Amino acid sequence: MFKIWKIAFRDLIRNRRRSLLTLLAIVIGVSLLLFTGSFYDGVFAGSLDMSIHLQTSDLQIRSQSYDADKISLDWKDLIENPQDLTGQIEAIQGVQAVTPVLWASGMVLSSSESVGVQINGIDPRSPIYDPIRQALTSGEMFAADDRSGVLVGESLAKSLGLSVGQNITLVTNTANRETDQAAFTIRGLFDTGVAQYDDSTIYMPLEKAQTFTAAGTRASAIRILLNDRTQAESYAAAFAAPGLQVLTWKQLNSILMDSVNASAAFIQLLYFIVLGMVAVVIANTLLMSVFERTREMGILSALGMKSRQILGMFLLEAGMLAVAGVALGVLFGGLIVYYYSQVGISFGQDIMEVKASNMITYGKVLYTQFSALKTMQLSLTALIMILLVAVYPALFAARLQPVQSLHGK
Repeated sequence: MFKIWKIAFRDLIRNRRRSLLTLLAIVIGVSLLLFTGSFYDGVFAGSLDMSIHLQTSDLQIRSQSYDADKISLDWKDLIENPQDLTGQIEAIQGVQAVTPVLWASGMVLSSSESVGVQINGIDPRSPIYDPIRQALTSGEMFAADDRSGVLVGESLAKSLGLSVGQNITLVTNTANRETDQAAFTIRGLFDTGVAQYDDSTIYMPLEKAQTFTAAGTRASAIRILLNDRTQAESYAAAFAAPGLQVLTWKQLNSILMDSVNASAAFIQLLYFIVLGMVAVVIANTLLMSVFERTREMGILSALGMKSRQILGMFLLEAGMLAVAGVALGVLFGGLIVYYYSQVGISFGQDIMEVKASNMITYGKVLYTQFSALKTMQLSLTALIMILLVAVYPALFAARLQPVQSLHGK
């Protein structure tokens, strides 16, 4: 067995250029696929994390009749006495944070134009809004009892020529199905890095929003963050009550989850296409090696080497190239993935144009995400495909008759 290893290794060394080019093809293919898969994983993981922290939370409790697309303010569609329900949920073990929120459609009026926005009435003391607090670029978070303060997205403020301390006029529909308008003062500007969010979101204290929209003490939803997001379905079942619907982060981000599933199928297809090309290179290399070494095969057969040993020798050559190529591909690809997981890939203003859905959020900087499991799956798939395509050249060599081989050129 050792002699077979030695002969296989000697042939690879003897044809350095061909072996190195084949090895390079494997390294590039594996590195490319590792980076591509990690980039897709990072994009969707980052988008999901942003969506959960900015919009959906891990769980939401709403009135059974509430339609998020309509942003209804009808009392029958809102949660009555949300503070009582919030207090009950807050006492449950495993709940990290809980807070009511009131959503309303509105418009910002300026001297030059008007822009449609979504008004979010929030409790600024809740940890759920720490991401907004951390995203402040100027000014400060308003107090819970502030009667005229609002937060505005920095990009929206710039488009309207506004800054901290200036007044804006907001117009909104009310629960009475009328319109109301009032002047507010910009307390702070925020930049979450999500263009479609910063361009269309206004924050104000919950009590002021309730008064402004004539919603009384009602809320559109109760947002809940859990210590363990994977337990969302269990908590949703526990929070179920007549007249209420409890939605998990998966249901609230269904468009994104469908995109993840679709991209997974695309990535798998890409794996097979690229690895198939690499495998063809390996097969071509081995087949060329067979044609060049027909006389050598004849001599080995005449000296008593069996067909299965010749078969094993060529498979060993393919195996050594595959193992070395995949190992180096994972190494180089892993280093690239690690670098971009820390630095990210900045798309600047280009990503601003990506507005496939208001349920899919993209930041200005996208990061890769390494997955050990997917890397192992990619490595095994590459090894198996390369060994499978190596079988034909190996069988071809093993079936050569000694007399025929000795007369080969």
